[in-house]
Amino acid sequence: MMLYFDLSLISLPSWYNYLSSRALLLQWNLVCEDDWKVPLTTSLFFVGVLIGSFISGQLSDRFGRKSILFSTMAVQTGFSFLQIFSASWEMFTVLFLIVGMGQISNYVVAFILGTEILGKSVRIIFSTLGVCIFFAIGYMLLPLFAYFIRDWRMLLLALTVPGLFCIPLWWIIPESPRWLMSQGRYKEAEAIIRKAAKINGIPAPAVIFDTAEMQDSKPQQQQKAILLDLFRTRNIATITIMSLLLWFFTSVGYFGLSLNTPNLHGNVYINCFLLAVVEVPSYVIAWLLLRFLPRRYSIAGTLFLGGGVVLFIQLVPTDYSALSVGLVMLGKFGITSAFSMLYVYNVELYPTLVRNMAVGATSTASRLGSIIAPYFVYLGAYDRVLPYILMGSLTVLIGILTLFLPESYGNSLPENFEQMLKVKCFRNGQQATGARNSKKSPKILVTPM
Repeated sequence: MMLYFDLSLISLPSWYNYLSSRALLLQWNLVCEDDWKVPLTTSLFFVGVLIGSFISGQLSDRFGRKSILFSTMAVQTGFSFLQIFSASWEMFTVLFLIVGMGQISNYVVAFILGTEILGKSVRIIFSTLGVCIFFAIGYMLLPLFAYFIRDWRMLLLALTVPGLFCIPLWWIIPESPRWLMSQGRYKEAEAIIRKAAKINGIPAPAVIFDTAEMQDSKPQQQQKAILLDLFRTRNIATITIMSLLLWFFTSVGYFGLSLNTPNLHGNVYINCFLLAVVEVPSYVIAWLLLRFLPRRYSIAGTLFLGGGVVLFIQLVPTDYSALSVGLVMLGKFGITSAFSMLYVYNVELYPTLVRNMAVGATSTASRLGSIIAPYFVYLGAYDRVLPYILMGSLTVLIGILTLFLPESYGNSLPENFEQMLKVKCFRNGQQATGARNSKKSPKILVTPM
């Protein structure tokens, strides 16, 4: 699954290069006056990703994390397999759009499910070293697979088959206890918690949920979240708008550097592999920053590093191509670190009822950035350094904006809107979150599986 995730998400403009796709281009006549179909294929995939980002949050908030996770995994794997039998460019592109919808949906929902099941310390490892390291491994394997498997249909098959190995996970992965609580299904949540405690050798308390607090939380259980809830007050709206901008421009920087791989000096396979390798230390650094430093300063600092280095590329003479490639790698390192921390930060800002919807909305903004990113790369045809100037400037500016968001470091996940309302965007984070944590909410024992 992660292999095909990387194929779809990272290197689409150079996808045909990896497939040694001269035969594919000629097979469907994607040359000369029809060469516009190649970038359109990329754009339509990202449109599918955009749609999936938007609906995945609402679907999983309504029907549960687990059911939507496996449904969208089936969509991704099934339609990826059907692409192998594409008889025309039109058929391939339509299937590719649907694959994009399923691919991002299961990624977002899996992330939310993991963060809601796991404890605080394990949650950080899962969201950085867990999810992201496996993402980087898939990224590194992509150019290796493409180099040795030159037939595009066989390559698609090789990248699709791993999805079948996820089927047994249905009987292993539980539903989110936090989501069950938000729906008033306390008995099911308690059963999952007690099973987790037993597996971990931890004695569960006789009473996990306080009856009085469960009764007090009933009004929230009956409430169904809608997208407008992300803008229901001035404070929440401010956090949401700033988060959308942060995700959008970080995505532009990340995908802009990734999609520009074919334009770098040297072998495209090696450059793609190196851009993947640099993500591993970036995720390790992100994990360390999340463990020991405030979220805002960690994200802003890595954005300043990535954006500043990319801006410096314009000063490098054309003869020093190796230095330019090195700076691109360093810029990718900083922006990737920031990108991986955004998921954790976003999850910690919103209450359970709309948490997945919030991640879906911000992920939608990220996908809009990925749709725009190829056009930043296209500007390189007019001026080699123009894409780097734009991406670097926007990355630095969004790093400054990050400093105005509330601080969530060291605080429990909010369970309801009342707890979130205590966080003020332009007030000291410790004062705000301290007040927020004073609110009572149903007590829950969540331990890593």
